[in-house]
Amino acid sequence: MSKVPAQVDGRFRLGNILGSGSYAVVYCAQNFLNDDVVAIKLEPLTSCPSSVEHKYKILKQLGNGVGIPCVIWFGRESTYHTLALELLGPSLHDIFKARNQKFSLHTVVNIGDQLLSRLKYIHSYGYIHSDIKPQNILVGLGNSMQTLFIIDFGIAKMYWNAATETHIPFRWGQPLTGTPAFASINNHLGLEPGRRDDLKSFPYMLIYFLLGSLPWLTSNHEKLSTSDILECKVDTTIIDLCDGIPSEFANLLVYLQSLSFSEDPD
Repeated sequence: MSKVPAQVDGRFRLGNILGSGSYAVVYCAQNFLNDDVVAIKLEPLTSCPSSVEHKYKILKQLGNGVGIPCVIWFGRESTYHTLALELLGPSLHDIFKARNQKFSLHTVVNIGDQLLSRLKYIHSYGYIHSDIKPQNILVGLGNSMQTLFIIDFGIAKMYWNAATETHIPFRWGQPLTGTPAFASINNHLGLEPGRRDDLKSFPYMLIYFLLGSLPWLTSNHEKLSTSDILECKVDTTIIDLCDGIPSEFANLLVYLQSLSFSEDPD
């Protein structure tokens, strides 16, 4: 791998690594022209197609919607695709771990309320996110401390063809997209993902926050294989999954099960 540049676009000085994914590494960086601190994502030019460029194009289309990371700059620096974004706070995953894997019902309902608004906004632009999970939900900083942000649009895709004004066709035999623990059963089975699949990941996450675990995702068990996770999901009834929590969670899951592939969610 080529040497990481010390600065980007002549104004961003790279600092500590904040995180990394399959191809890109995220750095904290300071804009020495105005002292702003930002996040810089570096991806080698050899990554083809570029996940960072894909994220940039989607974020630009989504504009500065509430809970959507603000794009500051995109371009090439040395041998890297480079994306500068507003700096955000910790993920819900990190906060959840720090609080002994338990959120109050009030907190979970607040998270659910905000995330429904975010998903509705993203879907209104013809996109599905495809990887809703605690690691991809971050809290803001400063004046945005109470705002949740959805990040990582690397595998987001269009479900709506704007040119023909039609929904993408239903297909079988698709690879699993996203994170197995929070993916819908249909996604596991190779059905083309749509809006309903983003929404099915959402109650899995809320129930996980409320109970501290899911039957296929607990801190006491070794990591299950994707096939074992699917088997456990299929074998777990909604009644069992929602045992001991408000009935609204079960009602939500029942409603989502009733949605057809191209149906507009209520």
